[in-house]
Amino acid sequence: MVGGPPCQGFSINAPVRSTEDPRNILFHHYVRLVLEGIRPKFVVLENVPGLVSFNNGKTLQDVVTAFERAGYKVVFRILNAAHYGVPEERWRLVFIGTRLSDVELSFPLPTHYSLQRPNFTGGRSHTFQYAIGKPLQPSLFLEDKLQKPITVGEAIGDLPHIESGGGSLEMDYYLPPQSEYQALLRNHSKRLYNHICSGVSDINIERMSHVLPGGSWRDIPHDLLPLGMQRARRSDHTKRYGRLDPEGVSGTILTKCDPHWGTVFHFNQDRIISVREAARIQSFPDWFRFIGTRSDQYRQVGNAVPPLLAQAIGKHIKKLIENQNLVSKIS
Repeated sequence: MVGGPPCQGFSINAPVRSTEDPRNILFHHYVRLVLEGIRPKFVVLENVPGLVSFNNGKTLQDVVTAFERAGYKVVFRILNAAHYGVPEERWRLVFIGTRLSDVELSFPLPTHYSLQRPNFTGGRSHTFQYAIGKPLQPSLFLEDKLQKPITVGEAIGDLPHIESGGGSLEMDYYLPPQSEYQALLRNHSKRLYNHICSGVSDINIERMSHVLPGGSWRDIPHDLLPLGMQRARRSDHTKRYGRLDPEGVSGTILTKCDPHWGTVFHFNQDRIISVREAARIQSFPDWFRFIGTRSDQYRQVGNAVPPLLAQAIGKHIKKLIENQNLVSKIS
């Protein structure tokens, strides 16, 4: 059984983090469902890393205790989607629990290294530290075992050129896959869906024309910046009005592609990324369609767990079950 209660109340980016937020106790209902006869062999719970520090760690312990009282062993770890072949630095707190007494719980090991170091509580103690950062001595980094991160260019470089505010809900591919990642996500898809993007104002078009790949608001002439940002320090708002770097990894895909929120400019087109490009960065296969308004579609993409990360967790649990069955047969 897999679930994820709302994360907004736990997020370190929330305007206010309060124990009075009713969303923050919804995990109790997840535990209740487990107790009411479902009793799965394994349970998975996903949330934001901010849950580790929320309420001085009491809520985190409450989650573990609730499952233990239900008869489940539980472990947790903060996983980075980039470690599992997703072209996105997206950190998520994942709990895995089981009621099988003879299973030693663990998490899937990273297949790729990442360059972004975590800057949140638990970033050192609850992550796969050996897969973070590229050391001066590659031989010590197990480069023969960990692959390089998937880049933004490898993720979306094959998608057709569209204008700001344009695109189509359905169109043909113009180019063959240019990378293994593109071929993987195009598998079983004859057409391209949701390659549409929201429009931005003329002033934002002018602003983004000054931003270089990998750059941000610092590339914009001072008199073109929004008034509030003209007073900002150079160390502030590090990802606002950012343009993606085709040779780098994307930051976390958000629920709203607004340049005032973060890095949403396409790397070589003066527009924000399309719904499909955001979905590609999240590792959704091209056959998966999003519905509703453009805002709805962006929100669906941004709220999701990257499918390749979910797949890695699912395959790992399958391996744990197979190993448990093997041990049972031998004994």
